[in-house]
Amino acid sequence: MPRKIIALATCLALGLTLLGVGCGLQSSTYEGAGVGGATGAVAGALLDSNAWRGGVIGGALGALAGGAITYIATHASRQAAQSNRPVAYTKNDGTERVTATPTGTRGNCKVVKERYYKNGEMYKEVEREVCE
Repeated sequence: MPRKIIALATCLALGLTLLGVGCGLQSSTYEGAGVGGATGAVAGALLDSNAWRGGVIGGALGALAGGAITYIATHASRQAAQSNRPVAYTKNDGTERVTATPTGTRGNCKVVKERYYKNGEMYKEVEREVCE
């Protein structure tokens, strides 16, 4: 059991380091990757009989998914702010969707509300300022 705790702690630490790593991406994108990586690492370590393997695989998959969805949402928000119209992106299989709706302005910035859906259920709502 202590080995699994050490593996969990290490996987969590590795996942959280993704918060500070990026290849020219916006900070919100690699923050999403970091959160996804940490969550995936912990889940993978708990679910796999080999905690190290599960943590590494779960962390990698979580980081990819978290970074991708955050990048798509940020892109949708910029498009919505520029066109002053709602923008939506839906995954090919229809299971996930991100919408971005302009709701007003704050100073020189447009305020956009992002909504995240999975299987038709909204699970997250974020208000973002898009400044040119």
